[in-house]
Amino acid sequence: MEITEEKVVAVILVGGPTKGTRFRPLSFNTPEPLFPLAGQPMVHHPISACKRIPNLVQVFLVGFYEEREFALYVSSVSNELRVPVRYLKEDKPHGSAGSLYYFRDKIMEESPTHIFLLNFDVCCNFPLPNMLEAHKMHGGIGTLLVIKVSAESANQFGELVADPITKELLHYTEKPETFVSDLINCGVYVFTPKIFSVIQEVFLLREDRVLLHLIMWLLDLSFRSLPSDFVRLDQDILSPLAGKKQLYTYETTDFWEQIKTPGMSIKCSALYLAQFRFTSPHLLVNGDGKRKATVVGDVYIHPSAKVHPTAKIGPNVSISANVRVAAGVRLMNCIVLDDVEIKENAVVMHAIVGWKSSLGRWSRVQADGDYNSKLGITILGESVTVEDEVVVINSIVLPNKMLNVSVQEEIIL
Repeated sequence: MEITEEKVVAVILVGGPTKGTRFRPLSFNTPEPLFPLAGQPMVHHPISACKRIPNLVQVFLVGFYEEREFALYVSSVSNELRVPVRYLKEDKPHGSAGSLYYFRDKIMEESPTHIFLLNFDVCCNFPLPNMLEAHKMHGGIGTLLVIKVSAESANQFGELVADPITKELLHYTEKPETFVSDLINCGVYVFTPKIFSVIQEVFLLREDRVLLHLIMWLLDLSFRSLPSDFVRLDQDILSPLAGKKQLYTYETTDFWEQIKTPGMSIKCSALYLAQFRFTSPHLLVNGDGKRKATVVGDVYIHPSAKVHPTAKIGPNVSISANVRVAAGVRLMNCIVLDDVEIKENAVVMHAIVGWKSSLGRWSRVQADGDYNSKLGITILGESVTVEDEVVVINSIVLPNKMLNVSVQEEIIL
């Protein structure tokens, strides 16, 4: 009997520009998956986690951004992690399961025995090797990562019921109106190649419905259906397969968040910085307040940044390339992007400072830190100038603006 050599591929769904509206004005400059959290592009964190999977042969990024937007990053991350990373551009959205099926020939080129599917906007510790072991033990078509959340927040996600002993997925419903369970879908999966046959069956059924739709349209009867090549993983695959001994769950008790807003990116940057203590301590900086700035908690500073020794940085601060931080500056709970200048005694708290922006002496850019609220953090777009002694609180400032008066709870267009 021939033993098949185990091979694993990973597919990370990165969406496209039409999905980036919730991340404006930051997505004007860069695709949301490449926005830096803890000094690394958002998508870098799941890619790095995939590197830990045994027998990984390929990582695919699937989305409908233009290929040129990902070309440089794909090349650099492939070299850095020494694992082949490819970007596959969809001609249009096909749904989470439809995207997988659309590129099935490329995904199956290496004849993988297992396929991971991840969403780029998930922030967690990605226990992928453990998931794979659990998946092989269960023996089903797929295993999904799940976590318990508060009953109040559960209906924002896919709620599910699993057998407490066998871990079989018994019931799944996406964003239910009434409470089902405090166990939710994390958006991280591992499948066997049999998943393609399951998706194909949905396609065939959908094509039959499209034919019915055409007939009813000709008969002038109303009928609504999704495009035949659009298949959702949650409603079209998980829900129908639940309770059929095909899908299983792996529960994580570690951190998990979905990055829906710029505010959540600050919270998730903090989670990744804390994780660096165990996975990448060399990325965190220390400071003594003498030769180097005073550092409190977890802080990332790009090697090219220049920070004055009298500055106080942290906790939860990420400083990108070529940033200049002057004397007496105080930074906490913030992301400072490339080429920013922060002048003497300025303060930044609960904020994102956009590329090439400039903060004047004694200026303050801050917010109350409610990461779920639209104005819970302050965001400066690219090339925003905040003049000396100007205070910006709980506001969003679009690119290329100059602020010479203080603002609070405003969106500066």
